[in-house]
Amino acid sequence: MTVTVAVTGAAAEAVARHVPQLVADGVAGRITTLDATLWGPAAEDEASKRLGWTEAVAVSEGLVDDILALRDDLRAKGVDHIVLGGMGGSSLAPEVIANTYGVPLTVLDSTDPAQVRSALEDRLTRTAVVISSKSGSTVETDSQKRVYERAFRDAGIDPTERIVVVTDPGSPLDQSARADGYRVFNADPTVGGRYSALTAFGLVPSGLAGVDIAELLDEAQAVSLELAIDSEKNPGLVLGAAIAGTTPLRDKLGIVSDGTHIVGFGDWVEQLIAESTGKDGTGILPVVLDVDSYEVTAGLPDVQIVRLVANERETREVRDGEIEVSGSLGGQLLVWEYATAVAGRLLGINPFDQPDVESAKIAARGLLDARPEPTPALFTSDGIEVRTAGGLEIADHTLDGAIDALLAALPDDGYVSIQAYLDRPAFPGLPALRDALARRAGRPVTFGWGPRFLHSTGQFHKGGPAVGVFLQIVGAGERDLDIPDRPFTFGQLIQAQAAGDASVLAEHGRPVLTLTLPHVVDGVATLRERIG
Repeated sequence: MTVTVAVTGAAAEAVARHVPQLVADGVAGRITTLDATLWGPAAEDEASKRLGWTEAVAVSEGLVDDILALRDDLRAKGVDHIVLGGMGGSSLAPEVIANTYGVPLTVLDSTDPAQVRSALEDRLTRTAVVISSKSGSTVETDSQKRVYERAFRDAGIDPTERIVVVTDPGSPLDQSARADGYRVFNADPTVGGRYSALTAFGLVPSGLAGVDIAELLDEAQAVSLELAIDSEKNPGLVLGAAIAGTTPLRDKLGIVSDGTHIVGFGDWVEQLIAESTGKDGTGILPVVLDVDSYEVTAGLPDVQIVRLVANERETREVRDGEIEVSGSLGGQLLVWEYATAVAGRLLGINPFDQPDVESAKIAARGLLDARPEPTPALFTSDGIEVRTAGGLEIADHTLDGAIDALLAALPDDGYVSIQAYLDRPAFPGLPALRDALARRAGRPVTFGWGPRFLHSTGQFHKGGPAVGVFLQIVGAGERDLDIPDRPFTFGQLIQAQAAGDASVLAEHGRPVLTLTLPHVVDGVATLRERIG
């Protein structure tokens, strides 16, 4: 099954303008042969260590039998519930893969104490946990590992029988996990996290959960040759040019699932593109949309719609001005990775680094170490505490006045980012705030769950164009959960992550409105009423 990319309007003009030159420059072949010079001298060192994803299918085929053998061994012992502890690239791809295959996988990519507690209390005696981290130093993943180790021991279960580690060879986690007797799968260290879908990071949790990972790799292999050939029909070149070559640049990419069998693909693409391109004051901001979202039909000049559709296109014309993409999951994972690398070349940036991601981590760590008193609220309205940063001023000290003030700070070419530091499974309808706020603002609105978006779109927020305004929704006052052998709790950690990111956004001159909900359920209901 191939991957098909159809283009119209400005996207078609971009393809006609750029793809012949990309072919003449041999870009597809040079990506495939690991040519690190494609993105300029400043990117060459990083690119030379980050092109292993082009060989992921061949490398990963050797993992399949070991993953399936472990799955069978666990099931023989009555262990049939898989939890994934990971962030960013370590969790987004497995979630899409498992959901598309209809296989249950609990993804724990949060530090919200209620969400962590719910995961711990769910079928523990039948649970195995995959701890995924390239370095092992990720504070969220380390905390998840610690709390599951304690839970297993308290239940009389040897953690080494239930925790599986995925990490880079030689990483601190690799060394400590092997010393402690854990089962370890090593991933290719030449693959960055957001390009790791077809490596051990994507395959181990998916395979243990029950996905046919051999089929997934076969799907990717089926498009590999086409992606390697410098042809004007190469889907990686076409898609890369369509999303990054419009003039002027349509730098908000609305991603709409419309008939595709792939579930949640936009969330994975969001990290891949935003973190890869959002730097040096430029970039492409993915906006995950529904078919009836405001941005789809608003005709905003800086929004490019890409529609993920089923393979049967014979009876349907591509909507004017849109991009349509169809194909298998494995094929699309690889095509979008190639397209993002191509987009980086067209934008003149390094698509493999993430220079602004670390800043929010450092700020959060500083707050955890110093443990300062919380910044007093500017005011409280409807039981919700209101704080501001980044120069945002509120004249009307009400909840409505606060939201109006944030939208008033929105540039004509800007976007709103909603960031919800809450229990994701407990509030599945919360992303509906995105559509309501987009209609109210008349501009694109993104929605991210904190802290996972910090490992995704967080790079774009700080490194991309300075046109975003930010709405933080933070829970407080709920039952906390301690982290074994750490001087802070999960509640303190997620609060520090929200406050740390707000401070970094403010340093970059981005307006931030923080709404803290002492009573989360009531606060969410109030926000739904006021925004929607």
